Amino acid sequence: MTTSARPRIAGENNRSRRDRARLRLVVTIGVPAVVAIVCLVAAVLTSARRVDEASFDHERQLIQQAIADRGTRILREVESVAATPDATQAIRRDDDPQWVERRIGKWLEDFFDHDVVLVVDGSDRLQYTRFRASGDAGATELAKELAASFGFLRGRRLPSDSLRLIAAPDAVEPGRSAVLIQHLPNGPAIVAAVAVGSDSDLASGNPSAPIVASVKYIDDDMLREIGNRLQLPGLHAIGDAAPALDKEAATIADAKGQTIARFAWQPVRPSGQIAGYVLPFIALAIAGLAVLLGLMVRHMRRSERAIAAGETQLRHLALHDPVCGLPNRIYFGERLETVIDEVRHGGPSAAVFYIDLDHFKDVNDTLGHHIGDELILKVTQRLSRVMRGDDLVARLGGDEFAIITSCTSDSYTLQATAGRIIAAICAPYAIKGHNIIIGASIGIAVIDRRAGDAGDILRYADMALYRAKNEGRNRACIYDAAMDADLSQRKLLEGDLLEAIENEGLKAAYQPIVNASGETMIAVEALARWTHPRAGIISPAEFIPVAEHSGLIIQLGEWMLRRACLDGGNWPGLTVAVNVSPLQFRRSDFVDVVERILKETDFDANRLELELTESTLLGNLETAEQSMLRLKAIGVRFALDDFGTGYSSLLYLRRFPFDKLKIDSSFVRSIETAPDAAAIVHAIVSLGRGLGMKVTAEGVENAEQHLFLRAAGVHSMQGYRFGRPGPAANIDARLASPDDYRVGRPDQEVALAS
Repeated sequence: MTTSARPRIAGENNRSRRDRARLRLVVTIGVPAVVAIVCLVAAVLTSARRVDEASFDHERQLIQQAIADRGTRILREVESVAATPDATQAIRRDDDPQWVERRIGKWLEDFFDHDVVLVVDGSDRLQYTRFRASGDAGATELAKELAASFGFLRGRRLPSDSLRLIAAPDAVEPGRSAVLIQHLPNGPAIVAAVAVGSDSDLASGNPSAPIVASVKYIDDDMLREIGNRLQLPGLHAIGDAAPALDKEAATIADAKGQTIARFAWQPVRPSGQIAGYVLPFIALAIAGLAVLLGLMVRHMRRSERAIAAGETQLRHLALHDPVCGLPNRIYFGERLETVIDEVRHGGPSAAVFYIDLDHFKDVNDTLGHHIGDELILKVTQRLSRVMRGDDLVARLGGDEFAIITSCTSDSYTLQATAGRIIAAICAPYAIKGHNIIIGASIGIAVIDRRAGDAGDILRYADMALYRAKNEGRNRACIYDAAMDADLSQRKLLEGDLLEAIENEGLKAAYQPIVNASGETMIAVEALARWTHPRAGIISPAEFIPVAEHSGLIIQLGEWMLRRACLDGGNWPGLTVAVNVSPLQFRRSDFVDVVERILKETDFDANRLELELTESTLLGNLETAEQSMLRLKAIGVRFALDDFGTGYSSLLYLRRFPFDKLKIDSSFVRSIETAPDAAAIVHAIVSLGRGLGMKVTAEGVENAEQHLFLRAAGVHSMQGYRFGRPGPAANIDARLASPDDYRVGRPDQEVALAS
């Protein structure tokens, strides 16, 4: 055999082996594939119709449920204006048609697009009607059509023809409200009816209560919206007509099976999709296994592309915030790692701005989460405008945002950028009739070539943010190495403070409050003191901010109030003043806690004085006023502490039932050196007296200050001149021997000049 022939023979042998292998593959795969295809065709033809019917039934249920959900929403809209004390006053008692027009008829039409609004009296006589469009049936005829709804609310059984109860299809007992689907002269409609009255008025039923009813026709607009949401194209009402051949119909019927409304739509036919996938395989399998394999490969490739597209969409959802669309914490972390790597390899330096919105929780609590979400969107828009296009703005969660920006690392540039951010966020927001003002605190961490990983950078920014909040909020702080030690110390202090609260490691000190002459003790202020077992005495200026930041201030404040009431029970005739933190006061159970402690300690509420600062009231006006009035009703008194150092808003003095103003010690210390401080003190005293409030001066340390304040008309004073804070035993001793504690003793040797 020649040398040249060997490769040829070898090639022929290889081809032969490949052909045999291919034949075996065809036989091995083709025969089972043909058998499988035949079985599959039979199965597909048998089950396709069943799949279609199941799909049609599911879509019918979706349509019926969507209309039921719309009915429930319409009922809530009517209840929001009719089931209120204002509605009871205006309709049942005042018969105020202008109020009904403005707050019910016009409100439901303008804001919720209701088609017809009616009000009937206890005898179902029309008192008010409002039609959205001309051409509707007359008010009297429509009221007759709605008589069944009114009757159901008045205790009669629901008729079984021409209407259907949405909220509870099997319900037979009436309630305060009802929502039904009914066929009216202008077509099928959702009818929501609400009895007007207080809970006590309606406790025995609604036989004579006025009723507010609203009609929302199931028209093309509503069906188009439902169809778009459910992905059911061409959803429309067909009345008694038969649906087109390529469409399916859904029926809403009453209890007797009589049709109220019928709808048609273009259904999804899974059988067509199944056939579209299966039949090409069958045809190609008959033509040859090679073609079948090719189609399988193509199908696999399509599936891969679909999966890739789905993964892309899922990744977008996983990496972006659902409320505002900004990148979320995961995306931010990935981008931060990338930026850190670029900076390490010679890229420009960058910085992370960690932003926390001040008073955002107050907006959520007082105005609702829907307003809070709208506020988040507004903040997002402002941040996007104030930053450059290549900066990353992300929402890390709740009221926290973060920005990665390329910039120089000098503090002037960083603070200037932070200033622009704070100015943008702090500008007032107008959201759905509410004028909202919030603040922003910012922690800044620089990314340079020595930067650690993303976790370190975020930790640095968080520490800087904590510093910014502690320094008064609405400001920015840049991380420095000293903050690490501060954080570690704060965490240790936080744990020790919790242990101290739980194990009676804290003590209460009491500082006397005397009358204007300084000779008679009329009250005491309770102050928390902490002697650490290892670190010794820890100042309240150090552990109180830790308690507020960690939330321990709630437990600390409750412990302090209980301790003060227990000790104060031994001092009849003395008022006991206790400081209340903003976090403590804003809790929904604060009033209940105070009442419970007063009862458990058997302490007279008339001798308890709660000291609040103006920051406690910010963004919390309605809730604060209600809490104060509840406590005032049982005798508790209130003092506005540190007056003159905050907003000093006259609105607070006029609106809230304060009994006392406390002049901050900073003004008292400046009386002798700053004429304006003396003028401010005079103004505060005059203001307090004019409003019928007592005025107390804090921080009185010498005879000159005492004489000035007494001449200015201050009612009471406290300070080192009259006694330092001490244990309860000091107060016992002072009450037992008042002559030993006249002004000037024991804290100073010089007695008050006469």
